[in-house]
Amino acid sequence: MPLMPKRVKFRKSQRGKMKGNASRGNYVAFGDYGLQTTEGSWITARQIEAGRVACSHYLRREGRLFIRIFPHKPVSAKPLETRMGKGKGEPEFWVAVVKPGQVLFEITGVDERTAKQALARVAHKMPVNCRFVARRHAVA
Repeated sequence: MPLMPKRVKFRKSQRGKMKGNASRGNYVAFGDYGLQTTEGSWITARQIEAGRVACSHYLRREGRLFIRIFPHKPVSAKPLETRMGKGKGEPEFWVAVVKPGQVLFEITGVDERTAKQALARVAHKMPVNCRFVARRHAVA
């Protein structure tokens, strides 16, 4: 079942702008390795689910996967062969708005080589260019 909010304040939303880089969620926080975007886009709930399935299938119940994005934004579409006017269409699917630098997925509990392979499979499912990043450990 694709991700979607339980309830929202407004059923339909406007498209909005995606300018600038991610100021939050732009570092590996929960796992040891992550998948970071290099460009901004909308990522649908189906694409997030496809990435989750690809990763969990590769890891075979080894390690832990964290999904750092959630599709909060409804995207509406009008039915085919409908005349202009008569208001905005009904919500068709849900997307997560992603800016450059946002961490999408994180993995912990596996070695770096396995994490790289698993996140490469996830990156193939994403509509944006991604890169592999590791956690920055503080030097005390």
